[in-house]
Amino acid sequence: MQKILIANRGEIALRIMKSAREMGIKTVAIYSEADRLSPHVKYADEAVCVGPPASSESYLLGDKIIKICKELNVDGIHPGYGFLSENAEFADAVEKAGITFIGPSSESMRVMGDKLSAKAAAEKFNIPLVPGTDGAITDIDEAKRLSKEIGFPVLIKASAGGGGKGMRLVHNEEEFEGQMEMAVNEAVSAFGNGAVFIEKFVTSPRHIEIQVLCDKHGNRVHLFERECSIQRRHQKVIEEAPSAVLSDELRAQMGQTAIDVARSCDYVGVGTVEFIFDENHNYYFLEMNTRLQVEHPVTEMITGVDLVKEQIKVARGEKLSFAQDDLKINGHAMEVRVYAENPMENFMPDIGKLEVYERPHGPGIRVDDGFEEGMQVPIYYDPMISKLITHGKDRKEAIDRMIRACEDYRIVGIQSTLAFGKFVMENEHFISGNFDTSFVDKHFDPSMLVEEHDDEKEIAALTLAYILENKRSEKAVVTNTGQTSSAWKKNRT
Repeated sequence: MQKILIANRGEIALRIMKSAREMGIKTVAIYSEADRLSPHVKYADEAVCVGPPASSESYLLGDKIIKICKELNVDGIHPGYGFLSENAEFADAVEKAGITFIGPSSESMRVMGDKLSAKAAAEKFNIPLVPGTDGAITDIDEAKRLSKEIGFPVLIKASAGGGGKGMRLVHNEEEFEGQMEMAVNEAVSAFGNGAVFIEKFVTSPRHIEIQVLCDKHGNRVHLFERECSIQRRHQKVIEEAPSAVLSDELRAQMGQTAIDVARSCDYVGVGTVEFIFDENHNYYFLEMNTRLQVEHPVTEMITGVDLVKEQIKVARGEKLSFAQDDLKINGHAMEVRVYAENPMENFMPDIGKLEVYERPHGPGIRVDDGFEEGMQVPIYYDPMISKLITHGKDRKEAIDRMIRACEDYRIVGIQSTLAFGKFVMENEHFISGNFDTSFVDKHFDPSMLVEEHDDEKEIAALTLAYILENKRSEKAVVTNTGQTSSAWKKNRT
């Protein structure tokens, strides 16, 4: 594999390119008109514009991307995450074109891309599942009867769902019909598929996932767990590895279960098996993400394994170079997703220009981003600016480093979730490990950030004033005759 195209944008495209470059592999970037000046475009060996800003007219044009690959003699396509990364039809088309898809087979995607077929596959390997319906259900009376048998509260979930879409929590029989109707309508709107199923709602749930890696020769390992319970709108905002609540015995047990899930669909490559973990330390299979995860850096930090390089090696047909017993947990890692969102306004997205953009530095700090100072944060895509990752010898050091990193990270011109990230790191419930997926609802109030936000605004204003003053001093000097000459020329004469 001499050249790969990254069918993505921003931080993940740049991150993939860096690993490819270390492997001596040439890279091709694609970009929309809105991303023309993005760092991933500049970093690649070749770059091609694929269309206007809207992803439906650029990053989702699978046929056009394959055509570019053929024109540039590309050997493989890495889809990153999002966009076409879990599109089975695209994976099929790539392979049909004689290009290697750096990811799992389209069949694995299809099995695990639908929650009902994923549950059916998992059942064959005795994977623990949350009590619920065996398949999709459309009859409201039957659904209501089954919900009473399962016991309220229950979750109505879209079969093809993700990101919290098509999901409704039902507390009692009286509100069931209305919530089911809304779940079906939202599922049709988001996924074009109104199939829903019902599960028992697990109280005080934690979201714990296991990273798996499988080659084409039947070798499978897990790379331990990630704790992903700090969420807003059912979407992760802070992750860590390892979890603060797993014993070594339970970790090994969940790891083997994750490997069994991978076996159930003949999985190849890097994937993530997600579990719901209850207050009694019972765990249940939730879903499998058939791609690289946003939060993969925390796993890399504690294992020393470059997951992107492993993806490429597996796609080339290589055997895993290590076994399960070779993998050890080294220290602790945290990740804060830095979004262009205002946590004081219910995490509403914000757009604008990065007037000041200064990354934090120091021991144990990593920033995966795709922006530079002066760039616009576009409205067309996910509002994530970067992933801020810290690593320490233990959980406390990783937390302390994250607090410092959040303080040192300078973003002026838009609102961001940095202050929220720092708030979580300093919260007693998070520090103790006593939290679940309802952390934001239980422990966060926007007023908690007001005082800190005011201080930050004052610092930002002073910083911006300083920058503008420096820029004014660097401008051309006006002579007495009204002619302009550079300050350099005046000093030379």
